[in-house]
Amino acid sequence: MSDKAVITCALNGVLTDPKQHNVPVTPEQMAREAKAAFDAGASIMHIHLRQQAPGKGHLPSWEVAVSREIQQAIRQACPGVIINHTSGVSGPNYSGALDCIRETKPEIAACNAGSLNYLKVKADNSWAWPPMMFDNAVEKVKDYLDVMNAVGTIPEFECFDVGIVRCVGMYHQVGMYKGPLEYNFVMGVASGMPADPELLPILLKLKRPEAHWQVTAIGREEIWPLHQRCAELGGHLRTGLEDAFYLADGRKVTSNGQLIEAIAACARRAGREIASPSEARKIFGTNR
Repeated sequence: MSDKAVITCALNGVLTDPKQHNVPVTPEQMAREAKAAFDAGASIMHIHLRQQAPGKGHLPSWEVAVSREIQQAIRQACPGVIINHTSGVSGPNYSGALDCIRETKPEIAACNAGSLNYLKVKADNSWAWPPMMFDNAVEKVKDYLDVMNAVGTIPEFECFDVGIVRCVGMYHQVGMYKGPLEYNFVMGVASGMPADPELLPILLKLKRPEAHWQVTAIGREEIWPLHQRCAELGGHLRTGLEDAFYLADGRKVTSNGQLIEAIAACARRAGREIASPSEARKIFGTNR
């Protein structure tokens, strides 16, 4: 068990609409929300990029200039902070994501480690959105890993299901990646792993023993027992407006800072201290 808990704040996500939820879009908004999370204990900021034109903030962007500007604004607001860059793209054209990582060289970047039928059913038994495949073939994963290795970016392996956790070990076995290992167990997607604390011991048996791990818990107030169990078992912690809008008592939050305060409390209840940015760099082995 790691004595210090590293907290990641997922600031905005790719699907959340700023007209419906209070997610940041512009560099100024991203910096402000990052500062609130940083002051509450987050050492890592996971960022998604949005189009910056008026009325377009609900749409993703892969402009390198946007990535640079957002990262610079966050770093100025949060001295020593670690950037964790998104990379998730469905379909065959993911050159923009590769360019952002190649050109901006974030300390960490998401590496979605396997494919998933991304599904959800509404209460009336109809699809919440048209069924889609979040495709992450081995060749695509290798392209991401090759770029990350070239620029010194550590991949955070996003695992949406149990089999994907096992795939990460295979990538290591065949030599696709040999650096520090970080698993992110994404739990709560309707067609992936459920947000069930009882699943964690199984996942911990399947990951490589030397690897760091954390949980992304997606849902409403029901996800907080999972965060607490993650803290108790020695995992690192993540939350933010990409993942959740509600605290354990059902209150809806308006800022990332409120969620980070709540997840830091989970760590402290488990008898763990919160890692500073410099301590997080040592734990994860970042070179800068």
